[in-house]
Amino acid sequence: MPYKAISGIGEFGLIDKIAAIAEPTLHSVPKLMTGIGDDCAVYQLSEELLQVATTDMLVDQVHFDLLTTPLKLLGSKSISVNVSDICAMNALPRYALVSIAVPSSFSVKMIEELYEGMSYAAKEYGLAIAGGDTSSSRSGLVISISMIGEVSTDQITYRSGAKPGELICVSGTLGGSAAGLKLLMREKEIMLEHIENNEPYNKSVMADLKEYSDSIQHQLLPLARIDIVRLLHSKNIRPSSMIDVSDGLSPDLQHICRSSNTGALIHESRIPIHPATRRIADELQDDALTWALAGGEDYQLLFTIPKERYEAIADNKEISVIGETTEMEDGLLLSDIYGMTIDLSSIKGFDHFSS
Repeated sequence: MPYKAISGIGEFGLIDKIAAIAEPTLHSVPKLMTGIGDDCAVYQLSEELLQVATTDMLVDQVHFDLLTTPLKLLGSKSISVNVSDICAMNALPRYALVSIAVPSSFSVKMIEELYEGMSYAAKEYGLAIAGGDTSSSRSGLVISISMIGEVSTDQITYRSGAKPGELICVSGTLGGSAAGLKLLMREKEIMLEHIENNEPYNKSVMADLKEYSDSIQHQLLPLARIDIVRLLHSKNIRPSSMIDVSDGLSPDLQHICRSSNTGALIHESRIPIHPATRRIADELQDDALTWALAGGEDYQLLFTIPKERYEAIADNKEISVIGETTEMEDGLLLSDIYGMTIDLSSIKGFDHFSS
């Protein structure tokens, strides 16, 4: 019987199989409240306090390209993407363990720049870099970060708590990271074309990227929305469910609905897309809505909240209401600007193992 390739089941199919194999081990640790299946594992430290833990890996030529990514920004981003997972649990970060695998051709200065970016981000988020590991690599730079956070038992938020009839909210704007990536890839292609033709590549043949700086920053230097978590804490609001938008609005909303056994109806006209993102999409003859739904790496917070609790945060311009949760049998739908409904379950995000 031939072996099935991972591409045949995709990334999330693989995760489901790994989770099934790991599930029996959870019984060995009664205080481990949540394992695979949410943004973080959750461990009970005391009756009042929970520990949340996450890990994320960034791999050269998969998650980043050193031709378009300064090392300081890459270091900062590697911290931010982990903080975003902590925030998705309505928690705050405490410390990180950083492991890197580095080609021997890298200079000491390059690694110093990488860690300077990590250190800067860590100080901004109020967390410590407490240790890690180093190794050589024969296939490019690999960064793996494990991060620990804390949250009280009455503030912890999972993907699985949404109920029909609640508001679906998202922070910030969506699609900007995908726009920035498209621009960087365009510049990379221009650069490589000049190199292949033995032509000089300098600013005179580059597009003026200053006008795109916001979108490029969304891609190279995303910020975890720790400010939204602090706002929710200050208002004593615990969302019924939450996730960070790392894969795209559509797949991440699907995660919430699947975990909560609900449906959803969101409205295209309410999805927050920055005008600059729309302008870039028009320039590149692409679609800003597709970037928002499936582009990924925006690292905004997507959450549900009972309608009666929304008033406490209604004046915050960084939070948009984009729809409501519905009964599971109603499905996951998008109402577009023409009044047509689109099945969101057909809109997938990035899959590491897609064929």
